[in-house]
Amino acid sequence: MGGGRTSKLTSLAVALALGATLATSLGGPAQAAQDTLLPPGFFEHTPTIGNDNIAITADTLTYDADNHRVIAVGDVQIDYKGDRINGDRLVFDQVTHTAHFVGDVVVHSADGQIYTGTDLQLTNAQQSALMQQLTLTTKDGALITAADGDFHRGDDTVLNHATYSPCGECIDSKGRRIGWSAKSVQMIYHKKTETIELKQPSLYLLGVPVAWLPWLSLPNPSKRISTFRMPSVDSSDQFGYRVNAPYFWAVDDEDDVILTPSLMSRQGLLMAGEWDHRFPNGRTVVRLSGIYQLDPGAYAGTVGDIRWRGSAQTAGQFVPLKDWTVGWSYTAFTDAAYLIDYHFTDATNTGLVNQAYATHLAGNEFLDFRVQQFNLLGNVTQAQQDRQAKALPNVHYSNVLYLPQQLGEVDLTGTLLGVQRGSDHNLGKIGTEGVQYYGGYAEWKMHGMAEADWQKRFIAPGGIAVTPFLGLRTDVTYYDGKTTLLPGTQTLFTPTPIAAVDVRYPWIARSDGVSQIFEPIAQLYYRGSDTTAVGVSNDDAQSFIFDDSNLFSYNRFSGSDRQETGLRANLGGHYQVNFANGSWFDVLGGQSFQLAGANAFTATDPAQATTGQGLSSDASYLVLGAKGSPFDGLQLGTKFQIDPSATQITRSAVGGTYSIAGYHFALDYLYNAANPARGVDRQQQEVAAGVSVPLWDYWRVSTHGSWDIAANHWLDVGGGIHYDDSYLRYGADIEMTGPTNTNANDVRFTGSFFLSGLGGSGFSH
Repeated sequence: MGGGRTSKLTSLAVALALGATLATSLGGPAQAAQDTLLPPGFFEHTPTIGNDNIAITADTLTYDADNHRVIAVGDVQIDYKGDRINGDRLVFDQVTHTAHFVGDVVVHSADGQIYTGTDLQLTNAQQSALMQQLTLTTKDGALITAADGDFHRGDDTVLNHATYSPCGECIDSKGRRIGWSAKSVQMIYHKKTETIELKQPSLYLLGVPVAWLPWLSLPNPSKRISTFRMPSVDSSDQFGYRVNAPYFWAVDDEDDVILTPSLMSRQGLLMAGEWDHRFPNGRTVVRLSGIYQLDPGAYAGTVGDIRWRGSAQTAGQFVPLKDWTVGWSYTAFTDAAYLIDYHFTDATNTGLVNQAYATHLAGNEFLDFRVQQFNLLGNVTQAQQDRQAKALPNVHYSNVLYLPQQLGEVDLTGTLLGVQRGSDHNLGKIGTEGVQYYGGYAEWKMHGMAEADWQKRFIAPGGIAVTPFLGLRTDVTYYDGKTTLLPGTQTLFTPTPIAAVDVRYPWIARSDGVSQIFEPIAQLYYRGSDTTAVGVSNDDAQSFIFDDSNLFSYNRFSGSDRQETGLRANLGGHYQVNFANGSWFDVLGGQSFQLAGANAFTATDPAQATTGQGLSSDASYLVLGAKGSPFDGLQLGTKFQIDPSATQITRSAVGGTYSIAGYHFALDYLYNAANPARGVDRQQQEVAAGVSVPLWDYWRVSTHGSWDIAANHWLDVGGGIHYDDSYLRYGADIEMTGPTNTNANDVRFTGSFFLSGLGGSGFSH
C-alpha cells in the first residue's frame, strides 16, 4: 500500500516536533513538521507513490471486490525511501480512499525515530492521519505518548492526553523513579506559527506532580517567532519582588529585538531592551535599560540614591579579513552600582572593561591591539573611578620562526602600553612599619618594548643537552610626571642585550615496573642593563611570587614594566618516576643566585611587587614543588619556599584529594610567615577540608570548611545537598564566613534547579 514521502508519511514526525518543541521550552532542539502527509495521487494509484513504486510484503494479500478493498494480513510491511511501516493488518478502501492499519503498528522513520500505536488511519478526504495509543521513541531516548494523534496536512497537529518524558520510561535499572515529565490534556502543534499550545499542562518531578497551568503556549526557539518568552521572577531588599516578562520581536532575517518590562513592588517599572543585528561576517548588540525609582531611599548612603538610573551597552564583533577579528564593547551608566543593584551582572570584583580591539592570529604569529577603559562596579564614586587606568593602547605581538637546516628558532615579542590615569591610586599603609602601597599614579605614559631571541638545543657527548640563548630587548618610555609622588617628566631608552645558556644532564633508569628520570639543571644568564623599572612606573608587573614555576626563567616579572638585570645563575634539578601500577611522582626544586650587576629584586616600586619575595639577597630562597599520585584516586601536591639563611619556611602549601566509590575528600594547608617588609605583621596559617558523600539513589551531600590557625577562628563553613539523575538536578547550599574572612560575617543561601531536554540541554533557576 502507498504511504507519503518519508518524513511526510512520518509526519507522524509531527509527534516528534511536538515533543521536541516542548523540549525547546527547556532549551532543547526542535524539529519542524513536514508540509504534506501524503503525496498527490496516493489514493488513486496503488501500489505507487507518485511515480515511485513501493514495496509491500504480507503473509496474505486479498482483494474484496464487493467492497472494493485491498486487504493485507500478517506481518504487513511497507518500505518507501528509508521508512518502514509494520502492522498486523492493512485495509485500503478504494471507495473512501482511506488506508487503515488495524491493530498494532510500528513506524521506523529514516531519521531514527520509532512510532508505535494502534489503528493508524490515513484519510484522503481530510488529508490527515490518525493513530490510536501513540508512542514515539526518539533517537535521544525521549518518550512521547498520547491517547491518540490527529495529523492534518498543512494544518494543526493534535495529540490528546499526551506525555513527554526525556528519560523514556523514567525508571532506572534498579526500578527507581528518575527524571521529569510533562503531561497535557491536549498538545496542539500550529504549523503556521510553529508554536505548541498546551492545555492544562502539568510538570512531574520523579513521578510527582509539582506544577499546573491552565494554558501555556511555547514558541519554537529555532524559529524566530514574535511572541512573549517565559517570564521570570527575582527579588531583593531594595527593589522588592520583581516579575520580568520578555517579548521577542523578529524584525527581519537579520534583526531581533527583545523588550523586557520588569515590574517591582518597591521601585516600580524598569524597562530593558536589546537589539541584535547580524550580518554575513559578524554581529552587533545594543542593550538599553532604565528606571524611575519610586523609592530611591532604599539605596540611601550609596550612589544609587537617585531617581533616574539606567545604562546603555553596545558590543560587536566581525571578521573583516582572513585571520583577523575586530570588535568592541562599551557600557555607559548613570552610576556604577546600577548594573549590580538590578542584577544585570555580579562582576563586583572583576569590574567592567570598555574596549575596542583587533586581533590577528595566523600560524605562530599573534597580534592583539586594544584601547581599554577600566571601570569599577558597585558603590563607587567618580573620584574612585578616576583612579582606574585607561590603556591607550595596549598592544601585544609574538611570533616564532623556525630556521631552516635545524638552525634553531627565533622568538619575536613586543608590547606597547599607554596608560592614562586621572589621580593617584593610594592603597594606604599596612602593618606596624607602615608599608606604603600604590596601585598607580596620576599619569600619562607610553612604554614600548621589543625583544628578539634565538635559541637552539645541542646534544653534547654523554647526552648533555645544551641550549644557548641570545637576545636583544629594547624599551622606550615617556612619562609626563603628572603626579607629585614621582620625579617630573622622564624619557627612557634602554637597550638590554641578553645572553644565556641552559645545561641539562638527564639520567634515565628503567627496571621492572619503574621508569625514572633525574635531570640536573644549570642556567647562566646575563641581562646587560642596570635599569629594572623600564616602564618608569609599574602598571603591569605588580603580581609576583617566587616558586618552582618560575625558578628556571630568564625574566620572572609578569609584565613589561619591570625586567631582571645583571648576571644570574639558576641551579636545581627535576626528578620524575613512573610505576607500572599507574602511580607517579614529579619533583622540581632549586635556588637562584645574583652573581654580578644590579639585582632587580632589590629595587622596590610602589606596588611592592618584589619586596620580601626571597630574591633580594645574592642567594635566593630555596623553592620546591612536588606532586604525584601514589595510588589510584589519590592526588597530592606541595610547594615550599625556604629562607636558608634563617633555616625558616617562609611559604608553603600542601594539599591532596582522594576519590573512591563516589566519595570525594580534599584537604589543604597554607602557611605564610610574617613579612614586616611587606606590612604583614603576623603569620598566615589556614587549613581547609571538604567532603562529598553519595547518599541513597542519586543524592549527594557535601560540606567544607576552613580554619584560621593563626587567629584561632573559623574562616568559612558551608555545605549542601543535591539530587542528580542526569535528567533532573536540584539542590540547596549554605555558606557562612567568619570574622577574619575577606568577606567577613556573611551568610548566603543558594538553590539550583535544572531540567534536561532533548540532546542534554535544559534550563536552570
